Amino acid sequence: MTYRIRNILVAIGLALVAMMLTLFYVTNYKRSVQKDASNVQVYVAARDVQAGTSGADLVKQHGFKTETIRRSDVVPGAISSPDQVGSLVLTAPLYQGEQITLRRFSDVAAQGIRAQLKGTMRAVQVTGDPDQLLAGTLQSGDHVDLVANLRVQANSTASATRIVLRDLTVLTGPTDSTLAKVSSGPAGNESVILAVTDTQVQRLFFVLKNADWTLELRPVVNTADSSERLETLETVLREGR
Repeated sequence: MTYRIRNILVAIGLALVAMMLTLFYVTNYKRSVQKDASNVQVYVAARDVQAGTSGADLVKQHGFKTETIRRSDVVPGAISSPDQVGSLVLTAPLYQGEQITLRRFSDVAAQGIRAQLKGTMRAVQVTGDPDQLLAGTLQSGDHVDLVANLRVQANSTASATRIVLRDLTVLTGPTDSTLAKVSSGPAGNESVILAVTDTQVQRLFFVLKNADWTLELRPVVNTADSSERLETLETVLREGR
């Protein structure tokens, strides 16, 4: 084989390799284009949603709907199922028609007290002695009743005792762990943050300023409430139990 023929064969071989690589590239490119052009379903906001809304509420209130779009238009982090945000909270507003992405959500616990408040709910910090606040026992997430002993009349020594608020939730702060106990307050007292409605807070504040009071811990499961009672000196002496 002469030198010239060998060079021709090498050139032909290189040309064949180049042609095969080009064909491979074009084939893959076509597949990629076809894949990007295919249609997929995504979840979008059915209406405008404010920050602070929980994913669970969005699911419950049908805040999601599906739309069919080209695969190339799917935004990064788009959810494939509403269950992915069921335990999360929205950290930025969502607008109608916007794709739902995990980037807009955060863990509920990371949002602290603010994520646990909605509607008419309010957070109030209550300070009292260790016995009143069940120090060493009470944990965030517990539910309590407020028991108060009040004077029957302003200028009288007669008093009455009753449960004035029931089933109040003990909240946690942004840096508290899920098992955080009540926190220490000034002068040896303790403090706890309770969730109350915007009308319950009035009764709570009145009791704190005008009565002897204590919190009582409710059961974790199978909790129940007895009928309402008002205890006075008469009822205690007469019934004896």
